[in-house]
Amino acid sequence: MALCIRDMKMTSSRLLRGDACNRILAMRIRDFRRFAWALALLGLSAGLSVTSWGQQPAAPSGGMASHAGMPQMNDDWAKAELDKSPRHQEWVSIKYGDRTVQAFVVYPEVKEKAPVVLVIHEIFGLSNWARSMADDIAAAGYIAIAPDLLSGFGPGGGGSDKFADQDARVKAVSNLNADTVTADLDATADYAKKLPAANGKLAVTGFCWGGSKSFGFATHRHDLSAAFVFYGTGPDAAAIKSITAPVYGFYAGNDSRIGATIPATTEEMKAAGKKYEPVTYDGAGHGFMRAGEAPDASADNKKAREEGMARLTALLKSM
Repeated sequence: MALCIRDMKMTSSRLLRGDACNRILAMRIRDFRRFAWALALLGLSAGLSVTSWGQQPAAPSGGMASHAGMPQMNDDWAKAELDKSPRHQEWVSIKYGDRTVQAFVVYPEVKEKAPVVLVIHEIFGLSNWARSMADDIAAAGYIAIAPDLLSGFGPGGGGSDKFADQDARVKAVSNLNADTVTADLDATADYAKKLPAANGKLAVTGFCWGGSKSFGFATHRHDLSAAFVFYGTGPDAAAIKSITAPVYGFYAGNDSRIGATIPATTEEMKAAGKKYEPVTYDGAGHGFMRAGEAPDASADNKKAREEGMARLTALLKSM
């Protein structure tokens, strides 16, 4: 009613009729709703945050967009492939300070000592697929070690396999302390480099959340021969200056959330005099290294996975 009175005063020649007043009220309500919607969008944007070097720009739940509530990932097919592998696999407990990290190790079938590749899992935790990826790297001739960064944080003090479901794992990984993750990775790398079968060379690779972690690890660890970043974001410009190893990026064409960050990272790496070679696979989606070998893989994801694996293998050989 107050809105009507105010608008009536604006009309000096005559009073507004009741129907005109109703139209004004309708316009005011419509404008108010638009304003409220704009505020809601701004509130959502304000809720997004960019965290430490190891974490991707967070969507509402952090990590790799919002995985909470998405269809549960079934990677039993990866477990089946892993069970058929002829390579030696083992679980090891890596202790440092008052913490113990469980890690999955796969050895290559080679005569000589081999380089070590540190494999950092996705936001889904150390899944069957992450372990099968370690096996693929071992098949190429490298000692692959994949730490479970959820070690000790699961129900009953367990790791990734003890969480009730995918959403619980995603939430737990998203909330990991960045310093603890770095310490876990350091302890795992130190352990692996001292293995009798290791030749002293160390590389790191990661996927999704782990891709960002692998890029960040390159700013911290200066004995790396190379870092292989799969669809992960880069660290900030200040941290980039401390990178000593070449960084190779593997990105999906249909992944604008990550793809949009590549130009800035490229410029910052160039400005710092660092080697950075990103490659984008057209038509592929985020997570193509996993999705590309799933039974229901799309043609584009399958192609990207095959080309990405071939490139990774070639680059490892060039270290």
